[in-house]
Amino acid sequence: MSTPTSKDPLHGVTLEAILVYLVENLGWGAMAEEVRVRCFEYDPSIQSSLKFLRRTPWARAKVEQLYVRCLRQRG
Repeated sequence: MSTPTSKDPLHGVTLEAILVYLVENLGWGAMAEEVRVRCFEYDPSIQSSLKFLRRTPWARAKVEQLYVRCLRQRG
C-alpha cells in the first residue's frame, strides 16, 4: 500500500528551509526587491527574518509565493 503524496510544494517544508533556499539561490538583495520588508533590506539574518515572518502573515505568504515561483523556474 503506497502513501499518498501531496502536490503542495510547501508540504513538509519549514519556513527556515524556505528562507535558506531563497538566500542561497537569490540572495538577500533580490529577496528584498520581491518582498519589501526591512528584515531583508537592513542587516538581514535568518533568525530575524523568521521572527518577523512568523508574526506577519502577509509577508510570510509573499515569501512562500516567491519560493514556489523559484521552484517552478528551476525545474
